Amino acid sequence: MIFEESAQKIVVLGTGGTIAGSSARVEDPIGYTAGQIDIAELLRNLPGMPERLGSVQLVTEQVAQLDSKDMEFAIWLQLAERVQYHLKQVDVRAVLITHGTDTLEETAYFLHAVLPPELQCCKPVVLTCAMRPASSLESDGPQNLRDAISVALTSGVLGVVVLCAGTLHSALDVQKMHTYRLDAFASGDAGALGYVENGLLRLVKNWPLEQAGYASSAIESIADDGSWPRVEIVMNHVGGSAAVVDALLQPLPGYAPMQGLVVAATGNGSLHMALEAALSRASQAGVKVLRSSRCALGRVISGGNDEFEHANGLTPVKARVALMLKLLARD
Repeated sequence: MIFEESAQKIVVLGTGGTIAGSSARVEDPIGYTAGQIDIAELLRNLPGMPERLGSVQLVTEQVAQLDSKDMEFAIWLQLAERVQYHLKQVDVRAVLITHGTDTLEETAYFLHAVLPPELQCCKPVVLTCAMRPASSLESDGPQNLRDAISVALTSGVLGVVVLCAGTLHSALDVQKMHTYRLDAFASGDAGALGYVENGLLRLVKNWPLEQAGYASSAIESIADDGSWPRVEIVMNHVGGSAAVVDALLQPLPGYAPMQGLVVAATGNGSLHMALEAALSRASQAGVKVLRSSRCALGRVISGGNDEFEHANGLTPVKARVALMLKLLARD
C-alpha cells in the first residue's frame, strides 16, 4: 500500500532556482543570483499556511541548490530517487519540487517518464518556480508555493504537473514560452490542466497519465554505471549545412561517441537538403535521429515514408530526454 486518505505530509524538495534567488537590491528583479535560500527558509514564513494546511505537515529536503541552467544528470537521478522514495511512504500525500524555470520543463518530463506508473496514479508530484527572486519586492515565488500546496492538497490530483502563475500544466505539454513574464509557461495546443483560484484548484482537463512511467526501466541502467548516452540537438534554418552534424560525429577527447541526434526541423519536420543528407549519414553510422519541430505550436505529422522517426509532439529538448531514456533502456 502506498497511499492512505489520512496521509498528513507533503514533502517539499528544493533544487534552487530563481524562487530561491537573492539580489543585493530588492528593486532589482534581473540582477540576482539563483539558488541562495534553502527550502526550509522559503517556507518558514509563507503567509496563510496554517489555515491552508490544517493538520498536514510540510517536510523539507534540500536536494540541490543551483541555477537550473546548470542542471546535471546526476541531480536528475538523485531527484528521481528521492521522489520515488517519498511517494512510497504511506503518510506522504504529495511531493512538491521547487525548481528554476530555465530547464523546469525538461526535469518535469524526465520525472514523468521515469517514475513508476503505480506511484503516479495515486499521488501528485508538483513542480513550481518563480520568475522573480525571493529578495524582490514583488516576488512571485510565495504565491506559486501557496498555489502548489493547494494543488498538492486537492483530492484526486496525480502524476507530474507544473504550477506557475496560477496555471496547472501537464509535464508532457508544458513549455517555457516567455523570457521574463510571470506567466512564462504554456501548454501549447494541449492547453492547461486547470487553474488555482482563491486557493482552490479548478480542473478543466483529465490527468494525462497515458505515457507515465514508460521509461522507468532506464533508471536502473543509469544507477548501474552512471553514464548517459550522448544526444545533441541541431536546428534546421536557412542555409542549413552538414557542417554541424559532421563536426558532432568526430571523436572528441573526453566525450563519449555520439549516440543520438534530435533535429529541430522547420514547419512540419522539413529539413534543408544538406542537413538532411548529413543526418542520413549519421543514421547510417548508427546514430539514432529523432525529428521534432522548432515551431512553438503543433506537432510533426508523419507522411508515412519519412526517413527519420518523429518525436510524437515533444519539443526538441523533451525529445532529447526521451531519446536518451530510450537508448538507456535498450542497453
